[in-house]
Amino acid sequence: MPNPSTDVICLLDDDPSVLKAVGRLLSSAGWQAQQFSEPEKFLEYARIHRVPVAVLDVWMPAMNGLEVQSRLRELSPSTRVIVFTGKDDPRVRSTALNAGATAFLTKPFDDEELLIAIRLALASAT
Repeated sequence: MPNPSTDVICLLDDDPSVLKAVGRLLSSAGWQAQQFSEPEKFLEYARIHRVPVAVLDVWMPAMNGLEVQSRLRELSPSTRVIVFTGKDDPRVRSTALNAGATAFLTKPFDDEELLIAIRLALASAT
């Protein structure tokens, strides 16, 4: 059963202002947010820690979010992934969802839309 006080939601975005804003939103909803601006650091964390839900940006300089999603699936198949992006490309959306993303959101997104997506992802996490 999801527990907002103990479930850590991982955020990966190269934009510090997005990390800060989403981190505050999750904190206000009672979740702990672990924030990452570099894909490799996030994947290193995921190798060691349980990650019930990861919220991934698509367009990042070092490695795109779809690559991160693929590598995360190998490391932690039970992690639920929510993808968000500033550019809603139908091919990217399709690729992310076909690879198992539970939601695909376009920035700027509605806060409640993200919170609902996280609740649903946590409910389906094992």
